[in-house]
Amino acid sequence: MSETKIPARSELDPQFTWATTDLFPSDGAWEAVIPEIQKLIEQLKACQGTLGRSAQDLLAYLKLGDQFTLKAEPFACYAMYQRDQDTRDPRAQKMNGQMMNLLIQAEEATAFATPEILEIPQEAMDRFYQEEPGLEHYRLALTRIRRQKDHTLSPREEALLASAGKIGQSPSTIYNLLNDADLSFPDAVDQEGNKHPVTQGTYIPLVQSADRTLRESAFRNFYSSFGQFRNTFAAALEGQMKQLQFFADARNYPSALHAALDKTEVPVEIYHNLIAAVRESFPTMHRYIRLRKKMLGVEKLHYYDIYTPIVADQDETIPFEEAKKMALESLAPLGEDYLSMLKEGFANRWIDVYENQGKRSGAYSSGVYSCHPFVLLNYTDTLNDVFTLVHEMGHALHSYLSAKNQSVTYADYVIFVAEVASTCNESLLMQHLLASTQDKKRRAYLINYFLEQFRTTLYRQTMFAEFELWCSQQVQQGNPLTAEALCQKYGDLNREYYGEDIEPDPEIALEWARIPHFYMNFYVYQYATGFSAAIALSQRILKEGQPAVQDYLRFLSGGCSTDPVSLLKNAGVDMASPQPVRDALKLFGSLVEEMEEMA
Repeated sequence: MSETKIPARSELDPQFTWATTDLFPSDGAWEAVIPEIQKLIEQLKACQGTLGRSAQDLLAYLKLGDQFTLKAEPFACYAMYQRDQDTRDPRAQKMNGQMMNLLIQAEEATAFATPEILEIPQEAMDRFYQEEPGLEHYRLALTRIRRQKDHTLSPREEALLASAGKIGQSPSTIYNLLNDADLSFPDAVDQEGNKHPVTQGTYIPLVQSADRTLRESAFRNFYSSFGQFRNTFAAALEGQMKQLQFFADARNYPSALHAALDKTEVPVEIYHNLIAAVRESFPTMHRYIRLRKKMLGVEKLHYYDIYTPIVADQDETIPFEEAKKMALESLAPLGEDYLSMLKEGFANRWIDVYENQGKRSGAYSSGVYSCHPFVLLNYTDTLNDVFTLVHEMGHALHSYLSAKNQSVTYADYVIFVAEVASTCNESLLMQHLLASTQDKKRRAYLINYFLEQFRTTLYRQTMFAEFELWCSQQVQQGNPLTAEALCQKYGDLNREYYGEDIEPDPEIALEWARIPHFYMNFYVYQYATGFSAAIALSQRILKEGQPAVQDYLRFLSGGCSTDPVSLLKNAGVDMASPQPVRDALKLFGSLVEEMEEMA
């Protein structure tokens, strides 16, 4: 791939593009499905008022819902992939608009279903299961809906809450507009006096720079802008916490945390256990910070020093063919069945590999129940890209195995387990690379990479989770979330997590204002729990071999056939216990120790 010219989509070798023709042979074939989807929407809508009438009526609606999913999912994905491979394409933009309109129509047409299912008396439900054996397949899905009954209000009250939900989006909307559209930053200046634009996108690369003058300038200038709007950011965050508390109170939950985690069947103890386990390991993080200070050779370590590598990047070019070979070698412990699926994905164009003009940035994996997964990359021949490849293929094979082994009703998995398969693959790749080299510089580079994954995913996301919980508790107790209070708490948490060997730069107390995840309703903790579970699974696979692999493949095949905690427990990781987090942190400690010996 040329480094100077980004090719047009039409200039790419088809073997490096995803095979969307596996979904539909042409745009015309895609468009021909629209009347079929519209007919299914009308049929679903016509079921209104019938779900509690008989077991047969309820079963008919549930089967119709599955039919809709099987028809609408490939339809929606095809349109999304066309858009993402060239976001400037007006044809794809139109298709995406048509797709979104149909999905909104379907959502509106089926809004009656949950209230009707909740209104069915338990005696009637028990009778329905006896009268109609086909309904047994949907028992778990129906139970998941009906377990919300204690938190569901009357139809009139539900309508009011639905209307209030639109207002509840306001804090997030205000934050996003302020953060993404209205905020601007002074240029950063490097040691030569050259100016560098500071944006949300350039900030992290700037503080990763080897030029300390540039790092400090970017850090100070970035947070000076947040400081100017600190009161507005505080008001937006307080509004977010207040609306979450309002809905938690309205639905009879003890707290906003209970309300958020109940949706995915995750006990709140897991959230608290995570924070407690990470707090136990503060001395190890403090050792890492001291090591970073020593290896950077600075008299005083600042927060603008914690992103720059402590080991110089290795100038390594890894073509895509080599990346596939590395993936197959590192994931070999998962067995031949897993590798054969991986090879199938490589050979049959599941992956859109290289950047082209207008292509969506970043990377993702998207499962399609009736076809196969599709993976978007923007591969640039770096080691980081190899990690991205195994990460996204971890997602892909999780979706693929769940689709192969579960009905369409239970093939989707929840967010709590979503990052486990991807991060497990990354851990296996890292441990393979470490086992494959005795070169001190390369080992140091790899360990530095791994240590930063621990710091940013396990420690930092847990700190975010603790801060978010504190904010929620303050609002529940009736305390105002002022900018001063938020900065005080966030600054205190940074000092606790990172220790006394880093300077208490006042700017870091404003970091809460730049974190969009605080508007995602207790989401961030799942990065840390998923990372911990993945580390535990990879360690078990490498130590125990085939029995662990079989348990892991069953987990990947589980979809949402049971709750996420049970799925992981069956794979050998009990996230209801703090032990997996402690085990991951123990590995972090051993890596710090090895790096100390090299320093």
